[in-house]
Amino acid sequence: MYWKSLSKEPLLKCRVLHHIPGRMRIGCQAIRYLDGYEHDIRERILELEWVEQVSIEVITSNMVVHFDVAFDAPERIVARVEEIIALFSIAAHQRERKENNKPTVNERRLQEEPVGSLLRNVLLGTGALVYAMATQSGKAQGASLLGRLFGFTSLTSISLALPIIKSGFESLRDTGQPNADTLSSAAIFASLLSGNATSALTIIVLADTAELITAYSMNKTRSAIRDMLSTGEKYVWKVVEDDRLVKIPVEQVKVGDHLVVHSGEIISVDGYVLRGNGLVDESSITGEFMPREKSENEKVFAGSAVKSGTIRVYAEKIKEDTAAARIIHMVEEATSHKAQVQNLADRFSTRLIPLNFALGGIVYMVTGSVTRALNMLVIDYSCGIRLSTATALTAAISTAARNGILIKGSNHLETLAETETLIFDKTGTLTEGNPEVRSVISLIEGMPEKELLSLAAAAEETSTHPIAHAILEKMKSQGWPIPKHCVVEVVVARGVKTQVKKEIIRVGNARFMKENNIGLDAASDAVSRLMLRGENFVYVAKNDTLAGIIGIMDPLRENMKKSLNRLRNLKIDDIILLTGDVEQQAEVVASRMMFDRFESELLPEDKAKFTLQLQSKGFKVGMIGDGINDAPALAYADVGIALGSKRTDLAMEAADITIRSDDPLSIPSLVMLSRSTMGIVRQNFATSIGVNSIALVLGAMGVLPVFWGAFIHNMTTVAVVSNSLRLFFFKMNKNQLQ
Repeated sequence: MYWKSLSKEPLLKCRVLHHIPGRMRIGCQAIRYLDGYEHDIRERILELEWVEQVSIEVITSNMVVHFDVAFDAPERIVARVEEIIALFSIAAHQRERKENNKPTVNERRLQEEPVGSLLRNVLLGTGALVYAMATQSGKAQGASLLGRLFGFTSLTSISLALPIIKSGFESLRDTGQPNADTLSSAAIFASLLSGNATSALTIIVLADTAELITAYSMNKTRSAIRDMLSTGEKYVWKVVEDDRLVKIPVEQVKVGDHLVVHSGEIISVDGYVLRGNGLVDESSITGEFMPREKSENEKVFAGSAVKSGTIRVYAEKIKEDTAAARIIHMVEEATSHKAQVQNLADRFSTRLIPLNFALGGIVYMVTGSVTRALNMLVIDYSCGIRLSTATALTAAISTAARNGILIKGSNHLETLAETETLIFDKTGTLTEGNPEVRSVISLIEGMPEKELLSLAAAAEETSTHPIAHAILEKMKSQGWPIPKHCVVEVVVARGVKTQVKKEIIRVGNARFMKENNIGLDAASDAVSRLMLRGENFVYVAKNDTLAGIIGIMDPLRENMKKSLNRLRNLKIDDIILLTGDVEQQAEVVASRMMFDRFESELLPEDKAKFTLQLQSKGFKVGMIGDGINDAPALAYADVGIALGSKRTDLAMEAADITIRSDDPLSIPSLVMLSRSTMGIVRQNFATSIGVNSIALVLGAMGVLPVFWGAFIHNMTTVAVVSNSLRLFFFKMNKNQLQ
C-alpha cells in the first residue's frame, strides 16, 4: 500500500554492503546529506586505532574503510562509524527534510488563486457551456481548422483556460516534466481541434469547480489563523507635532513612528514603550497567560492587547516584519511543506501523465478514432488525487487552527499520523508548572505548621526560586503575614539564611544543613514519605535545630492521565518520560502515569540526543514539551508539539505544532485528526484510481463518449475534493467525524 511504501531505512543506520579481510564498504543514508562534512567524518574515523584509510562517497551514500587485517571484530567498526555519523545527525536530518519538501513537478499554487477569480471563471464557463449546448455552437466538426479554433465558443474556452495552459507550458519549460495542467491543456486543444468545443468547456468548468472548492478551503484556513492571531487594529493613534494624536490606517505606519495605545486596544507594531504604564496581554505571541505590566523601555509585540492603562510605543517592526505576522506567514505557508503523500501525488503527475499521452497515441493508432484517443487525455488520475489531497490537509490545518492548534506544515500532520513513539517532558507539560506546598511537617514539639511556614517564608521572601514562590503563595492564600527579618543571605546551590528576632533561620537542602552541623536523623521517616508521594522538599532549621520539612509538588495537569489512556487506545505503544528532575521524582511520576520508561536528570542536549537515538532505530518520534529546555528535542523530533498557554516563545518556534490550550486531551484529539485526514486521503486515492481506471477502459473501447469521459473524470475530482471537505466539520473534542 502506498503509505507503507513511503517507509525507508533509518537515516542514521549503518550496514555492511561488502566485506573482505581488511576492507569493508559501509552504507548509510545520512552520508547522502552530509556533503561538506566528509573531512570531519573521515578524521574522526581515522582516530580509531585499527583503521588505516577511509574514503567517503556522498553520491552513493557509502564509505570504504581499510583496517588492520589482524583486527577480528569488524562489527565494532560499524558500530563506531554509526556513532560518529550520529554526531552530524542534526545537519543530516535538516537537509533530508529540505530535500523531501522539494516539489517534483511545477504545480499552480491554489492558495494564491483568488476565490473571486475562480468563481467568476466557473460562472463564465458555465454560461458559455449552457450557450454552446443550447445553440450547438460547440459542435464544429465540419468547419475548417481556423473555424474550429477561432469560433466564439473556442475563443471563450481558450481565454478561460489560460491559467491552465500557462501552468502546463511552464512545467514543461522549467522541469521538462508535464503536470496535470499539461494534460488538461492537451485535452482542451485536442477537443477544439476535433471540433468539440463543448467537451473543452466541460473540462474547464469542472476543473475550475474542483479548484474553487480547494482554494475556498485554503482561504478558510487563512481566515481561521488570522482570527486566531489578530495582529492589531485597522487604525492607530499616531503622535505628531505638539504631541497631537492623529488617527491613521495601520498600513501608513512607518518605522520610527510613535503610537499611543489605549486600554482595550491591540498593539499593531513590534517595539518598546516610550512613556506610560499598561497591563498587556501577550498570550497570542509568547503564550504567557497572565498579563504583564509594561513600562518605559520594555518590549511589546504586535497582536498583544492592552488590558488597562495607556502606553506610547516606538515602532521598530511593522507589517510583515512583526513577530505575529511571521507566525501567520509561517502557518499560511504550511502547504509549501508538503506531506510525503502530496509528493506521491506529484509523482503520479510525473509518471502517469506521460502514460495518458502514450495511451492516447496507442488508442488512435489501433482504432483510428480521435474520440477514443481524446478520452485518454481528458481522463487522468493526478488531478483528483492532487486537489483532494491538498484540500484534505488544508482543511485539517484549518480545523486545528479553529481549535487553537497551529500546524506549521501538512508534512507534520502526516508524520503525526504515523508516529508510534511519544516523548513527554515533565515540568510544565505533564505538570502545571506551578509548584505548591503540599506538606508542612513540624519536628519541634509545640511548633504549629503556621509558625514553621512563616519562618521559611521570611527566609525565602526575596528569592525567585520556584520553591520560594510556592511557600510565599501558600502564605498569601492563607492570609498570614511574613515575619520581619534581617537581610537574607543566599548560599548558591545550598539555601538561604536570615534572622527573625534573635533566631537564625536556615532553609535549604540536606547539604546546606550538614554544612551547618544540623542533624537530619529526626526527618528520615518524613523524608521517605514525601519521596514516595513524589514531593520535593526543603529543610527548615531554627538556630542549630532542625525545625521541620516543607513538601512541595508541581501538580499534574487535569486530564493528563485520561489523555495518556486515549493515546494508548490509539495504538501509540511507546510513551516515554524525559525530565531534568532527580530519579526518585521521575520514577514516582512515571509510575503514577504508567509511562513505558523514563530518563531523569537530563540536560536539554541529552533530550535531543535521546530523540535522535530513537530515530536512528527507525522509530517515528513525537516530542511534547513547553520550555526552552525542550526546544532542541522539539526541533529534532519527527514532529515536535509545544503544549500549553505557558509555553515559551522559543518552544513555539522550535515546535512543528503548537497547542495553545492547557488541556492535554487536545493531544489525542490532534492524533485522531491526523489519522482521520490520512484515512480520507486513502479513500480519495482509491476512488480516483478506481473510477478513472474504469473510465479509461470504457473510453478506449469506444463505449464512453468524450463528453461523458470528461464529466466522469471531473465529477470524480469534485467528489473526492468534497470528501476532503468533511474535515472542516471534524469535532476535535469528540474525536469523531460528523
